[in-house]
Amino acid sequence: MRHVISVHDLSTEEIIDVLDRAEGMLDVARGEAVEDRLKGKILASIFFEPSTRTRLSFETAMNRLGGGVIGFAGTEATSVVKGETLADTIRMVSGYADAVVLRHPQEGAAKLAIEFSDVPIINAGDGAGQHPTQTLLDLFTIRREMGRLEGLNISLIGDLRFGRTTHSLAPALARFGNTINLVSPKGLEMPNGVVGYLENAGMLGSVSHSLEDIVPQTDVLYVTRIQKERFPDPVEYEKVAGVYRVDAELVSRGPEKMIIMHPLPRVNEIAPEVDALPQAKYFTQAFNGVPVRMALLSMLIGGS
Repeated sequence: MRHVISVHDLSTEEIIDVLDRAEGMLDVARGEAVEDRLKGKILASIFFEPSTRTRLSFETAMNRLGGGVIGFAGTEATSVVKGETLADTIRMVSGYADAVVLRHPQEGAAKLAIEFSDVPIINAGDGAGQHPTQTLLDLFTIRREMGRLEGLNISLIGDLRFGRTTHSLAPALARFGNTINLVSPKGLEMPNGVVGYLENAGMLGSVSHSLEDIVPQTDVLYVTRIQKERFPDPVEYEKVAGVYRVDAELVSRGPEKMIIMHPLPRVNEIAPEVDALPQAKYFTQAFNGVPVRMALLSMLIGGS
């Protein structure tokens, strides 16, 4: 039994295996072919925190592979409102399903869940902690769009303090020999642990507060929103909201083959006019969650 709580739970070879398997599942993900390797299997989709892409792509992935899905999105109609603990919820749900995909607002919740589960736990985001399956689909997108996964100059932009997607993505990208630039508002810098990992790997590029300065050297511009829900003080959020905005003029300063990614949802950090540009890959990126999660689920509960 394998759990996927952090990107560090997967070796580099396993990451490549997931990406290769996902390539072979694109037709099924698009509905152009039929696959039933998970027929008879059940995925429990347990989301204590709001989600659109992660929840729906996991459920789509399971359905495309012939399996079934149970679960909830929000706790209003569950026993959580009666005081049921996470431990008891996991004990109960793991008896109903072959795997559990869990999103929770508290960092460390997924790690706690594995202590009470009889089936694989997949972390779909735990507070400001990790989001390993987002990293897998991000890597898949970069490899498909750039033609390689090595030797790129990648700039992570926005809320790097609370942005769990970047906490998982940065060390994964460093494994493949990419230079990682960090651009954030003051007070929202990348946690020291991630910065230290990049430094030790020799893959830390520039660290700054200026988006304009970094774009001309960037192959992949990975934009994240400022996460209002992580701020205990609304006044502090307002100080940094809207500090970065990617528009057509800014994109024109980057290399011709630069791509723009975003884990979504976006607020106002990418102008709608950018959607029509060939550099915009964030909706393709969102779709890529289906084949990648199909590949991961087939590995965890579907055998070879």
